[in-house]
Amino acid sequence: MAIDIQTLSTKELSDLISQANRRKKILAKRKPIATVRRQVEKVARDGGYTLAELFGSSAEAAPRKRATGKKTAATKKSGGKVPPKYRNPANAEETWTGRGKQPRWLAAEVANGRKVEDFLIQS
Repeated sequence: MAIDIQTLSTKELSDLISQANRRKKILAKRKPIATVRRQVEKVARDGGYTLAELFGSSAEAAPRKRATGKKTAATKKSGGKVPPKYRNPANAEETWTGRGKQPRWLAAEVANGRKVEDFLIQS
């Protein structure tokens, strides 16, 4: 959910700030997920149940650590890193595998009339 704050009016920006502050207060009051999970597991155990019995088998397989936003080998669908196919000639560190959304540098070049094939990495 990307919001371009440059296009917002003063009222819209104030509304967004107040919404963000309300959300921030709600999140600050929440206990960490690991703590809540341990409490739920203890209540289930004390009642003689497992989480799988109460919520299905996916409850036991649920991740116990908070996601960091980084994909690990276990969470990747392909199972391995894909080598880049395209490189930005202006900045050799900027590459793209050809999967997913085009990076901004490539989209800008295509918008200027160049072809994606112009940026192929020669093997």
